[in-house]
Amino acid sequence: MAQVEATTERIIAADPEAVFDTLADYKDGRPGLLTEHFSEYEVREGGDGEGTLVHWKLQATSKRVRDCLLDVTEPTDGRLVEKDRNSTMVTTWTVTPAGEGRSKVVVTTVWNGVGGIGGFFERTFAPKGLGRIYDAMLDKLAATTEK
Repeated sequence: MAQVEATTERIIAADPEAVFDTLADYKDGRPGLLTEHFSEYEVREGGDGEGTLVHWKLQATSKRVRDCLLDVTEPTDGRLVEKDRNSTMVTTWTVTPAGEGRSKVVVTTVWNGVGGIGGFFERTFAPKGLGRIYDAMLDKLAATTEK
């Protein structure tokens, strides 16, 4: 099994605190950022950053649906980590200053991929597909937070 990684980043013309607060608001902020790839979204505990337990189904392809139950932590300022209880998947959102009134947002997801030829295709195509999903989410994040 090899680790698979997908990373996407964007500069957003908004204050880092506003951007982070929108990402960490699983009750009101995050649902507005989700694409059609997400379904059955539900906040089960908390709802604002650290201590949140959130569920969704992620349909990255027509054949692949992940049932995700994520524990959210904030290990450092500007960083949200979502660890899936149902798999090895971990997604980290990092928001840092990028000049006055601007933020750099980096989202990275890693998981243990399958072996063999299936693993080859997973390592080749899954990061690109997930990157497209994150690009769309970052578009929505920019539209929500930029003034």
